Amino acid sequence: MSAKSSSLTVISSRPESVWQYAHPLAMVRNLWAHRDLLQQFTVREVMGRYKGSYLGFLWSLLTPLFMLMVYTFVFSVVFKATWGASPSESRVEFALTLFCSLIAFNVFSECLARAPGLIVSSPNYVKKVVFPLEILPLSVLGSALVHSLTSLVILFLGLLVFVRAIPWTAIYLPLVYLPLVGLCLGLSWFLASLGVFIRDIGYLVGVVLQVLFFMTPIIYPISAVPAVLQLALRLNPLSSVVEDFRRVIMWGQAPDWPWWGAVTLFSGLVTMAGYVWFMKLKRAFADVV
Repeated sequence: MSAKSSSLTVISSRPESVWQYAHPLAMVRNLWAHRDLLQQFTVREVMGRYKGSYLGFLWSLLTPLFMLMVYTFVFSVVFKATWGASPSESRVEFALTLFCSLIAFNVFSECLARAPGLIVSSPNYVKKVVFPLEILPLSVLGSALVHSLTSLVILFLGLLVFVRAIPWTAIYLPLVYLPLVGLCLGLSWFLASLGVFIRDIGYLVGVVLQVLFFMTPIIYPISAVPAVLQLALRLNPLSSVVEDFRRVIMWGQAPDWPWWGAVTLFSGLVTMAGYVWFMKLKRAFADVV
């Protein structure tokens, strides 16, 4: 019996290997095991964002609509910008296309802006040894996706009212969301763990997001960029995501499959790298928070 307990002691004292987290199925099983808790936290994120306000969830509709009007006035009325998808493109079509682009970027922006402070703002959960901290970034992503779906409803209603049709290619939308979800989740895990040790990371992320907004073809088509710079712009994975959103929802085109495949593969690698990084550092959180 002493030999058995001795062997167990040896096994339990072995250093934790980073490779035990690097299997996609192991990650999926871990997250699936906490699906009920994840659902509760996602609902709390959705309902708690505007808790105590008079308009409540309605702000999730009013905020993007207000920004849509501002961008439409500046770029369509002042700068006379167009997407070039149709010779007879109206200001309404420009506004709807811009709104479509903002939906994709806002999911990414919300997740990354929240990530650096997720762990340090939840010290009670950090002190609980059995609490799965890895679901916190996932709950923020779930909340961002819910609000993006609300914005999509507005967009589809706008298409029905002003364009009189929703392209059939909208059925590709789940596939277009896939690389976006992978990027958000992997980078959120990375930034959430990094934010525990480097508190200034949140300010840096805010600056980077502002730069990314203008370095991603959100308010302009990628064709408007000089040809020598288009490849460099496409190396930003968000460029492909935003372009595919416009293709399948606004222009009735299928995703750009070669770029979609490359970005999806890259986002999968980012997801796994972020998960491994987070799980490896998780045990040190309690010593810092």
